[in-house]
Amino acid sequence: MMTGTLVLDPMIPLALLYVVTALAAIGVALAVWRRLAGWWLRGLAGLVLLIALANPAIQQEDREALSDIVVVVVDESASQRISDRASQNAAALANIEAELARIPNTETRLVTLGDGEGDAGTELMTSVAQALADEPRARVAGIILITDGRLHDIERAPDLPAPLHAILTGQPDDWDRRLIVSNAPAFAILGEEVTLTLRIEDQGAAPNTTSVPLSISIDGEPPITVPVPIGEDIGLPLQLPHGGMNVLQFTIPEADGELTNRNNTAVVQINGVRDRLRVLLVSGEPHPGERTWRNLLKSDAAVDLVHFTILRPPEKQDGVPVNELSLIAFPTRELFLEKIHDFDLIIFDRYRRRGILPSAYLENIRTYVEQGGAVLISSGPEYGAAESIYRSPLGEILPGAPTARVFEEGFVPQITDIGQRHPVTEGLDALSPNPDGDGPGWGRWFRLVDVLVPEGATTVMSGLDNRPLLTLNRIGEGRVSLIASDHSWLWDRGYEGGGPQLELLRRLAHWMMKEPELEEEALWVEPTGQTMRIIRRTLETTTGDVTITHPDGSTTVVTLEEISPGRFEALWTGPEIGLYRLEDADQSAVIALGPSAPREFEQTIASAEALQPLVDSQRGGIMPIAAGDVNIRSVRAGRPAAGRGWIGITPRDAYRTADISIKPILPAWAFLLLAALLIVGAWLREGRR
Repeated sequence: MMTGTLVLDPMIPLALLYVVTALAAIGVALAVWRRLAGWWLRGLAGLVLLIALANPAIQQEDREALSDIVVVVVDESASQRISDRASQNAAALANIEAELARIPNTETRLVTLGDGEGDAGTELMTSVAQALADEPRARVAGIILITDGRLHDIERAPDLPAPLHAILTGQPDDWDRRLIVSNAPAFAILGEEVTLTLRIEDQGAAPNTTSVPLSISIDGEPPITVPVPIGEDIGLPLQLPHGGMNVLQFTIPEADGELTNRNNTAVVQINGVRDRLRVLLVSGEPHPGERTWRNLLKSDAAVDLVHFTILRPPEKQDGVPVNELSLIAFPTRELFLEKIHDFDLIIFDRYRRRGILPSAYLENIRTYVEQGGAVLISSGPEYGAAESIYRSPLGEILPGAPTARVFEEGFVPQITDIGQRHPVTEGLDALSPNPDGDGPGWGRWFRLVDVLVPEGATTVMSGLDNRPLLTLNRIGEGRVSLIASDHSWLWDRGYEGGGPQLELLRRLAHWMMKEPELEEEALWVEPTGQTMRIIRRTLETTTGDVTITHPDGSTTVVTLEEISPGRFEALWTGPEIGLYRLEDADQSAVIALGPSAPREFEQTIASAEALQPLVDSQRGGIMPIAAGDVNIRSVRAGRPAAGRGWIGITPRDAYRTADISIKPILPAWAFLLLAALLIVGAWLREGRR
């Protein structure tokens, strides 16, 4: 296609051309004032010269017509993969491509988008902006979106050069139910009630249901179920069962006809912290290690210590009245009957039976342990004597039966094979004063009470000739431990370099307090983004594979590798955000990569509410796929671009210039000849007159 255009290329600067034009006009005006008969010939001659100076030419362009471009953006995010929306996407795309194929001189640019990075959701407008940036805006005749309308970046909408249309997926009778945890603290104090706010919300054409059962599970334990009304904020009071991280999982059942169950579960992680660790320390008699125990417990501001030392044995008779033996009376009844359950840990340090604690009180302590309490025995020579605390109702639960033998010679405490894998003593030798030397690298102890370990108890440290030194056991809901020596204070004093007494006793106390990080058999996950570190701790030498259940119900089996005795790990990256369940034999864990219900599943009912203003600004249309196929027409710019059953695109008539040629209107000599003839004509007319 050829086109011609008149162009000017003045031979002199434009300002000078204006000056010459003004002088010519003055000359013609002077000729008119003097009544010269050839004034009009003079004017024509000046005009011809001015045109010659302006250098007019014809510019001819050889143009190639360009096709119009229609950008089609297909939303393939997570919310578009529920129900039958994937097939709706495919059907709508086939309809659009067929309609555009019959319109001449039209091309299709197909763009697909998935989920945004992390939990960004559907970045529909970002994809539109990127698609328009890749195409010449002068050729874009329309933008068509195939989506459910649930986008999360409407504020990034670009300036649109053509009509915008939305082909909306979904069905008119779609409905969904979701669980929302709107208020959950990150920390909670053990023993104190914390309230979470939950809400169950129905969306779309939901059935008329007033309540649903809500299942609540903590750390994968068997759930409890309570009925919860729909559409109301519910305050759920609860107490955390243990310190450390508590993983709370809330689930409502999937209903018939519901779009998805991906938003029927919520996971909340709350770190349980102890307000104060309440410890009762009963010392049977003064000895060098007593001060060490007291200093150790008092050095921690989080420990609330009650300490009693029995300074005078009852058999000593010196005539001093009983009410003058101490500043305050030993409140045995209050401590061991009325308030025993207020204590987190009871320590008997070199205690022997002297009639101060009746058998009924010791029986109550045994019940306290069976119901979840913790007792630590730090024994001396008296543990093997006739007055041993073992020869009381507590003997049935203590993890070591004395043989009455007490060894008084030096030995270096050793970590047993199972102790290398037990969290109380795992890696303890690395904290010794001389970790690179032979043996554990810490100082000797000089007394050991010989004990026999009952079945079920675990010996994690040994002493002279591999005899039990530190033994642990579980009794009912509680825990007990026995240190078969009273010389641990030598480590605190730095004898022969000392040893990690503080770390050992800290771990021992936390194990007895049931801190999750010190459980012998445990499975937990440390997430970083969408990558999780799977950690399995066990007392066994091997462990099985871990089965991971994805948010969509599919499974993956991961093999763990042993990185230290009793500790197995693996790194695994989840393909999508959401709730994952991990299982290994009798151990299980749940973890949410990102939110358990991603942003894509907060609103699942298809809606064009967010897109409507943008579509209206371009006079486009919103067509539900459920209404059937749409027709595509060509419309003029500025006209309505949508109607019943049809949408329109605006032809742009874009072109590309293939060649340009410029030819003068007349050659320079022709302009000079014409001007000369006009001047001569003016001279002859005026001279003849």
